[in-house]
Amino acid sequence: MQKNDRIVEGIFRRHQKGFGFVKVENQDEEIHIAKEDTKGAFSGDKVLVKKKKKSEGAREEGIILKVLEHEKDTLVGTFQNNKSFGFVIPDDKKLCRDIFISKKNFGKARDNHKVLVKILKYPEKGKKAEGKIIEVIGNVNEAGIDMLSLIKDYDLPYKFPKEVVKEAKKYGTSINSEDIKNRVDLREKCDIFTIDGDDAKDLDDAVCVQKLDNGNYKLDVHIADVSYYVRENTLLDKEAYIRGTSIYMLDRVIPMLPRELSNGICSLNAGEDRFTLSVSMEINPKGNVISSDVYKGIINVTERMSYKNVQKILDNSDEEVTKRYEKYINDFKLMEELALILKNKRLEKGYLNLDIPESKITLDKDGYAIDVCKYETTFANEIIEQFMLTANETIAEKFYWLKAPFIYRVHEEPDLEKVTELNKMLFNFGYKVKVKEDKVYPTEFSKILDEVKGKPEEKIVSNLILRTLKVAEYDAENKGHFGIASKYYCHFTSPIRRYPDLFIHRIISKYLENSYMMEDEEKEEYLKIAEDDARQSTEREKVATQVERDSIDIKKAEYMEGKIGEEYEGIISGVTQFGVFVELENTVEGLIRFENLGDEYFEYDPDRKTLIGERTKVVFKIGDSIKIRVIEANKQEKRISFERIIEDEQVENQE
Repeated sequence: MQKNDRIVEGIFRRHQKGFGFVKVENQDEEIHIAKEDTKGAFSGDKVLVKKKKKSEGAREEGIILKVLEHEKDTLVGTFQNNKSFGFVIPDDKKLCRDIFISKKNFGKARDNHKVLVKILKYPEKGKKAEGKIIEVIGNVNEAGIDMLSLIKDYDLPYKFPKEVVKEAKKYGTSINSEDIKNRVDLREKCDIFTIDGDDAKDLDDAVCVQKLDNGNYKLDVHIADVSYYVRENTLLDKEAYIRGTSIYMLDRVIPMLPRELSNGICSLNAGEDRFTLSVSMEINPKGNVISSDVYKGIINVTERMSYKNVQKILDNSDEEVTKRYEKYINDFKLMEELALILKNKRLEKGYLNLDIPESKITLDKDGYAIDVCKYETTFANEIIEQFMLTANETIAEKFYWLKAPFIYRVHEEPDLEKVTELNKMLFNFGYKVKVKEDKVYPTEFSKILDEVKGKPEEKIVSNLILRTLKVAEYDAENKGHFGIASKYYCHFTSPIRRYPDLFIHRIISKYLENSYMMEDEEKEEYLKIAEDDARQSTEREKVATQVERDSIDIKKAEYMEGKIGEEYEGIISGVTQFGVFVELENTVEGLIRFENLGDEYFEYDPDRKTLIGERTKVVFKIGDSIKIRVIEANKQEKRISFERIIEDEQVENQE
């Protein structure tokens, strides 16, 4: 290797203990950086690295020569006052250990307050970083401060500029009647329903299903025509582009669009005339879409339904609910019938039905977590999921063949190395993903998911598969969607809360206005816009996903702070060199470190992903049941710790 080949650029990721790794673009193996070689780099910094010489089989190691670009110049942490000086301990321990604050830079901060600190000097030559407190967020134990701290830490645009709100308000609360003549009027044609969660306020999809005389089904999916209100290059559009997506943080939402639009004139509220961009599909009994039509519509939603009530109607489990919606029972039964056909067709193709329950966190009136449990879904949820999947596929395929500038939702095949790692862990359960001629197919994963259905290890295996798969992204080029085994897929159905959907609506509108034609020059222009919007939307989605995970982890830790000393039975969800992760029935996950696992040394087997007791030969592997006691919970650090409970019988065996 030549000398200049050993100097590379990459992104540094710091571990809490001080060492870290540098990820170089188009290079699978990360470069390990020892604590003394980090040159004070923060997690996320772009750095220049010199690779060390390595012997065959050894890991790649390096020295950071220079920090090229700091990802952050502000961060959130807890202020500790030492009278003549202070420190800010960052919420994210991967950034750095702490930041020195001179007395003149305290601002109005008091001890144990969450603060936003601006970094004045980055750490170098063994010296700590120095900073200045620019905002006091509030006391760490004050209601709502945890979520506000997240907003500040990720620099989320949680308030709309006045000019943007003003632009949203000009559309009022009712549609422009002059534009009705340019639309397909469906207000008297059939009963149309929205089906959402109880708390949903931004209703952007509505459905209608009919049985045709020829035995086929007609599925109408009506989507809020947001592009009618949010025009290109307006203040509303520019703000939506910056946000990219709505962010959901348990007790609050940071919407992509002002509430005047998202909950108002764009939302498909029952009993109100609304403009839509609609797709009607004729589907045969085998689940194939044999024809489709896209058009601008006007609808008036018949009923605003909840998943719970639709399921009660399907199950005939609540006399009051069934009686209330008696005249629509056949509508919902027909929806169920079609959704089952669509789902079974997908499963045959290799659709990965990852049944991983989400967490439902209940907060009290002040925003403190008082319960954590699984979020229960029903087939009513799947009805809407199947209908939206079908609409998204239909739109993506139609505009792919039109060679339109477009944004696809792509999900590429998993790396074979990751599949090999997955198989090492699946070995413990007796499963294996088969690879044929260096290619893996969705059906191989779906077979395992089908086999594991209803078994104790179902959730663990589903999670292992999920971690093996690549992350879906937005792209101007169609690359297919591995997870749903589809050649053509996009996000068309949620323009109130996702920017790519809004872009797609604009493209569809242009094609509808011009008899499905677009000049080459305009195509080129919109292709560049599609590439930029896809890149921006992918980045904003990553931020939103991390914020949402962090908010859940904070509240889980907060809930478990009140459960110290309590005992539970859980399932081992991960095995590492430093301990085992255990997930409880209520979806809470915690770590048992070696010292809390048992009174002996445990050897880690990286091939089988197991821990083996040196003396007792007890083996810990993913999927095993284990009894634990909660010994620590820290919401500031999003950390939950358990210890293993050793039964009397196990103690005797160890002796």
